Amino acid sequence: MLGIVEGAFTARTPGEPSTPLVVSVPHAGVSTAGYEETLTPELEVRSDADLFVDRLYGIGEADGPEVFVAAQLSRFVCDLNRDPDDVCPGAVPEHPAARNVDGRGFIWAVTTTGAPAMSRPLSLREWRGRTAIHTAYHDTIRRALARARARFGYAILVDGHSMPSRGRAGHRDPGHPRAAVVPGDRDGKSCSPALTALVSRHFTTHGLEVRPNDPYKGGYITAHHGRPADGIHAIQIELRRDLYMDEERFVTVEPGASRMRGLITELLTALGTFRV
Repeated sequence: MLGIVEGAFTARTPGEPSTPLVVSVPHAGVSTAGYEETLTPELEVRSDADLFVDRLYGIGEADGPEVFVAAQLSRFVCDLNRDPDDVCPGAVPEHPAARNVDGRGFIWAVTTTGAPAMSRPLSLREWRGRTAIHTAYHDTIRRALARARARFGYAILVDGHSMPSRGRAGHRDPGHPRAAVVPGDRDGKSCSPALTALVSRHFTTHGLEVRPNDPYKGGYITAHHGRPADGIHAIQIELRRDLYMDEERFVTVEPGASRMRGLITELLTALGTFRV
Protein backbone atom coordinates (compact mmCIF):
# COMPACT_ATOMS: atom_id res chain seq x y z
CA MET A 1 0.00 0.00 0.00
CA LEU A 2 1.33 3.42 -0.99
CA GLY A 3 -0.60 6.48 0.01
CA ILE A 4 -0.51 10.04 1.29
CA VAL A 5 -2.51 10.81 4.41
CA GLU A 6 -4.27 14.13 3.85
CA GLY A 7 -1.04 15.67 2.56
CA ALA A 8 0.59 15.17 5.94
CA PHE A 9 2.79 12.17 5.19
CA THR A 10 3.40 9.47 2.65
CA ALA A 11 3.71 5.80 3.51
CA ARG A 12 4.24 2.40 1.94
CA THR A 13 3.33 -0.49 4.22
CA PRO A 14 2.86 -3.81 2.41
CA GLY A 15 0.88 -6.48 4.20
CA GLU A 16 3.70 -9.00 3.87
CA PRO A 17 7.05 -7.20 4.08
CA SER A 18 10.10 -8.99 2.71
CA THR A 19 12.46 -7.58 5.37
CA PRO A 20 12.08 -6.61 9.04
CA LEU A 21 13.08 -3.00 8.24
CA VAL A 22 10.82 0.06 8.57
CA VAL A 23 12.11 3.58 7.78
CA SER A 24 10.70 6.79 9.25
CA VAL A 25 11.64 10.30 8.05
CA PRO A 26 9.68 12.80 10.18
CA HIS A 27 11.41 16.13 9.48
CA ALA A 28 12.24 16.35 5.76
CA GLY A 29 8.88 17.86 4.81
CA VAL A 30 8.52 21.59 4.17
CA SER A 31 4.82 21.87 3.30
CA THR A 32 2.70 24.29 5.33
CA ALA A 33 -0.39 24.01 3.13
CA GLY A 34 -3.48 24.96 5.10
CA TYR A 35 -1.49 26.16 8.11
CA GLU A 36 0.21 29.32 6.84
CA GLU A 37 -2.12 31.60 8.78
CA THR A 38 -0.64 30.48 12.11
CA LEU A 39 3.00 30.92 11.01
CA THR A 40 4.99 34.15 10.81
CA PRO A 41 5.35 35.47 7.24
CA GLU A 42 9.14 35.72 7.70
CA LEU A 43 9.55 32.08 8.75
CA GLU A 44 12.04 30.10 6.67
CA VAL A 45 10.74 26.56 7.13
CA ARG A 46 13.85 25.09 5.51
CA SER A 47 16.06 26.39 8.32
CA ASP A 48 15.03 23.65 10.76
CA ALA A 49 14.02 20.96 8.27
CA ASP A 50 16.01 17.79 7.68
CA LEU A 51 16.19 18.78 4.05
CA PHE A 52 16.74 16.05 1.45
CA VAL A 53 16.91 13.22 4.00
CA ASP A 54 13.96 11.60 2.24
CA ARG A 55 16.04 11.63 -0.95
CA LEU A 56 19.06 10.18 0.81
CA TYR A 57 16.90 7.28 1.96
CA GLY A 58 15.32 6.86 -1.46
CA ILE A 59 11.80 7.29 -0.13
CA GLY A 60 9.34 6.13 -2.76
CA GLU A 61 12.08 5.09 -5.19
CA ALA A 62 12.57 1.63 -6.65
CA ASP A 63 15.86 1.10 -4.83
CA GLY A 64 14.65 2.71 -1.61
CA PRO A 65 13.15 1.06 1.46
CA GLU A 66 10.22 -1.26 0.92
CA VAL A 67 8.42 -0.01 4.05
CA PHE A 68 8.50 3.65 5.02
CA VAL A 69 6.60 6.53 6.58
CA ALA A 70 7.78 10.05 5.68
CA ALA A 71 6.36 13.44 6.63
CA GLN A 72 5.32 15.96 4.01
CA LEU A 73 4.34 18.67 6.46
CA SER A 74 6.93 20.95 8.04
CA ARG A 75 7.85 20.35 11.67
CA PHE A 76 6.67 23.94 12.22
CA VAL A 77 3.13 22.65 11.68
CA CYS A 78 3.65 19.82 14.14
CA ASP A 79 6.76 17.94 15.19
CA LEU A 80 6.12 14.23 14.76
CA ASN A 81 9.18 13.38 16.86
CA ARG A 82 7.74 15.00 19.98
CA ASP A 83 5.02 14.05 22.43
CA PRO A 84 1.80 15.92 21.51
CA ASP A 85 1.58 17.27 25.06
CA ASP A 86 5.08 18.75 24.80
CA VAL A 87 3.87 22.29 24.16
CA CYS A 88 4.68 25.60 25.81
CA PRO A 89 1.94 27.78 27.32
CA GLY A 90 2.52 30.47 24.73
CA ALA A 91 1.88 28.08 21.85
CA VAL A 92 -1.34 26.53 23.18
CA PRO A 93 -2.61 28.68 26.07
CA GLU A 94 -5.69 26.47 26.68
CA HIS A 95 -3.63 23.28 27.07
CA PRO A 96 -4.32 22.00 30.62
CA ALA A 97 -0.76 20.86 31.30
CA ALA A 98 1.65 22.68 28.97
CA ARG A 99 5.16 21.62 29.95
CA ASN A 100 7.60 22.69 27.24
CA VAL A 101 10.07 25.36 28.30
CA ASP A 102 12.17 26.13 25.21
CA GLY A 103 9.37 26.81 22.71
CA ARG A 104 10.39 23.96 20.42
CA GLY A 105 8.12 21.08 21.28
CA PHE A 106 5.28 19.46 19.38
CA ILE A 107 4.36 22.98 18.30
CA TRP A 108 7.37 25.17 17.59
CA ALA A 109 6.85 28.72 18.87
CA VAL A 110 10.42 29.73 17.95
CA THR A 111 13.15 28.47 15.64
CA THR A 112 16.50 27.15 16.91
CA THR A 113 17.89 30.67 16.46
CA GLY A 114 15.14 32.10 18.66
CA ALA A 115 13.17 33.78 15.87
CA PRO A 116 9.36 33.73 16.24
CA ALA A 117 7.69 30.90 14.31
CA MET A 118 4.03 31.52 15.18
CA SER A 119 1.87 34.47 14.18
CA ARG A 120 -0.56 33.65 16.99
CA PRO A 121 -1.22 30.91 19.57
CA LEU A 122 -3.25 27.85 18.67
CA SER A 123 -6.67 27.10 20.08
CA LEU A 124 -7.18 23.78 21.79
CA ARG A 125 -9.22 22.64 18.79
CA GLU A 126 -6.37 23.50 16.39
CA TRP A 127 -3.88 21.65 18.59
CA ARG A 128 -6.14 18.59 18.62
CA GLY A 129 -6.30 18.67 14.84
CA ARG A 130 -2.52 18.45 14.71
CA THR A 131 -2.40 15.68 17.29
CA ALA A 132 -4.59 13.67 14.93
CA ILE A 133 -1.78 13.84 12.34
CA HIS A 134 0.68 12.67 14.98
CA THR A 135 -1.57 9.76 15.91
CA ALA A 136 -1.98 8.69 12.28
CA TYR A 137 1.77 8.84 11.65
CA HIS A 138 2.64 6.74 14.66
CA ASP A 139 -0.20 4.29 14.12
CA THR A 140 1.19 3.68 10.64
CA ILE A 141 4.65 3.00 12.07
CA ARG A 142 3.21 0.77 14.78
CA ARG A 143 1.26 -1.37 12.34
CA ALA A 144 4.24 -1.70 9.99
CA LEU A 145 6.47 -2.80 12.86
CA ALA A 146 3.86 -5.27 14.08
CA ARG A 147 3.64 -6.86 10.63
CA ALA A 148 7.43 -7.12 10.39
CA ARG A 149 7.70 -8.68 13.84
CA ALA A 150 4.89 -11.13 13.11
CA ARG A 151 6.71 -12.34 10.02
CA PHE A 152 10.35 -12.30 11.17
CA GLY A 153 10.13 -12.43 14.95
CA TYR A 154 11.63 -8.95 15.29
CA ALA A 155 11.49 -5.56 13.59
CA ILE A 156 13.96 -2.73 13.03
CA LEU A 157 12.92 0.93 12.84
CA VAL A 158 15.41 3.40 11.35
CA ASP A 159 14.47 7.02 12.04
CA GLY A 160 16.29 9.23 9.53
CA HIS A 161 17.38 12.76 10.45
CA SER A 162 20.00 15.41 9.72
CA MET A 163 21.67 18.04 11.86
CA PRO A 164 23.49 21.36 11.39
CA SER A 165 27.26 20.97 11.17
CA ARG A 166 27.60 23.09 14.33
CA GLY A 167 25.25 23.51 17.25
CA ARG A 168 23.02 26.57 17.04
CA ALA A 169 22.03 29.00 19.77
CA GLY A 170 19.01 26.94 20.73
CA HIS A 171 20.88 23.64 20.86
CA ARG A 172 22.59 21.95 23.79
CA ASP A 173 25.99 22.39 22.08
CA PRO A 174 25.97 25.94 20.65
CA GLY A 175 28.93 26.56 18.35
CA HIS A 176 30.34 23.05 18.74
CA PRO A 177 31.21 21.02 15.62
CA ARG A 178 29.31 17.74 15.31
CA ALA A 179 30.49 14.30 14.30
CA ALA A 180 29.56 13.22 10.78
CA VAL A 181 27.04 10.65 12.01
CA VAL A 182 25.23 10.39 15.34
CA PRO A 183 23.32 7.14 15.95
CA GLY A 184 20.84 7.57 18.80
CA ASP A 185 19.59 4.60 20.81
CA ARG A 186 18.45 6.34 24.01
CA ASP A 187 21.69 5.26 25.67
CA GLY A 188 21.12 1.63 24.77
CA LYS A 189 17.43 1.52 25.67
CA SER A 190 15.73 1.56 22.26
CA CYS A 191 17.61 -1.17 20.38
CA SER A 192 20.10 -4.00 20.63
CA PRO A 193 23.73 -2.87 21.14
CA ALA A 194 24.58 -5.01 18.11
CA LEU A 195 22.37 -2.82 15.93
CA THR A 196 24.05 0.38 17.11
CA ALA A 197 27.43 -1.26 16.56
CA LEU A 198 26.51 -2.23 12.99
CA VAL A 199 25.37 1.30 12.14
CA SER A 200 28.48 2.84 13.71
CA ARG A 201 30.83 0.41 12.01
CA HIS A 202 29.20 0.98 8.62
CA PHE A 203 30.04 4.68 8.65
CA THR A 204 33.44 4.49 10.36
CA THR A 205 34.54 1.93 7.77
CA HIS A 206 33.94 4.64 5.18
CA GLY A 207 36.06 7.17 7.07
CA LEU A 208 33.30 9.12 8.83
CA GLU A 209 33.45 10.13 12.48
CA VAL A 210 30.64 8.55 14.47
CA ARG A 211 29.58 9.67 17.94
CA PRO A 212 26.62 7.67 19.32
CA ASN A 213 24.08 9.64 21.38
CA ASP A 214 26.08 12.90 21.22
CA PRO A 215 24.38 15.34 21.02
CA TYR A 216 21.20 13.44 20.03
CA LYS A 217 20.06 10.31 21.85
CA GLY A 218 16.85 9.83 19.88
CA GLY A 219 13.47 11.45 20.35
CA TYR A 220 9.85 10.46 20.78
CA ILE A 221 9.92 8.04 17.85
CA THR A 222 12.74 5.86 19.17
CA ALA A 223 11.53 6.13 22.77
CA HIS A 224 7.92 5.33 21.88
CA HIS A 225 8.48 2.49 19.42
CA GLY A 226 11.78 0.99 20.54
CA ARG A 227 11.09 -2.02 22.76
CA PRO A 228 14.03 -4.41 22.39
CA ALA A 229 12.61 -6.82 24.97
CA ASP A 230 9.56 -7.20 22.71
CA GLY A 231 11.61 -7.63 19.55
CA ILE A 232 11.20 -4.09 18.21
CA HIS A 233 14.46 -2.18 17.81
CA ALA A 234 14.53 1.54 17.00
CA ILE A 235 17.56 3.66 16.16
CA GLN A 236 17.78 7.32 15.15
CA ILE A 237 20.47 8.31 12.63
CA GLU A 238 21.58 11.94 12.39
CA LEU A 239 23.69 12.96 9.38
CA ARG A 240 25.69 16.19 9.43
CA ARG A 241 24.19 18.39 6.74
CA ASP A 242 27.40 19.75 5.26
CA LEU A 243 28.20 16.22 4.11
CA TYR A 244 25.59 16.50 1.38
CA MET A 245 24.21 20.04 1.17
CA ASP A 246 25.00 23.75 1.36
CA GLU A 247 23.46 24.78 4.67
CA GLU A 248 23.14 28.44 3.69
CA ARG A 249 21.67 28.01 0.20
CA PHE A 250 19.53 24.91 0.98
CA VAL A 251 20.78 22.94 -2.03
CA THR A 252 22.47 19.56 -2.34
CA VAL A 253 26.15 19.44 -3.25
CA GLU A 254 28.11 16.83 -5.13
CA PRO A 255 29.81 14.47 -4.79
CA GLY A 256 28.63 14.49 -1.16
CA ALA A 257 24.94 13.91 -1.83
CA SER A 258 25.56 10.93 -4.09
CA ARG A 259 28.06 9.48 -1.66
CA MET A 260 25.67 9.71 1.29
CA ARG A 261 22.81 8.30 -0.79
CA GLY A 262 25.01 5.32 -1.62
CA LEU A 263 26.06 4.81 2.00
CA ILE A 264 22.46 4.89 3.19
CA THR A 265 21.42 2.42 0.49
CA GLU A 266 24.22 0.06 1.56
CA LEU A 267 23.23 0.43 5.21
CA LEU A 268 19.56 -0.34 4.58
CA THR A 269 20.55 -3.41 2.59
CA ALA A 270 22.69 -4.61 5.48
CA LEU A 271 19.94 -3.94 8.01
CA GLY A 272 17.42 -5.80 5.88
CA THR A 273 19.38 -9.04 6.40
CA PHE A 274 20.66 -8.31 9.91
CA ARG A 275 19.42 -10.65 12.60
CA VAL A 276 19.01 -9.01 15.98
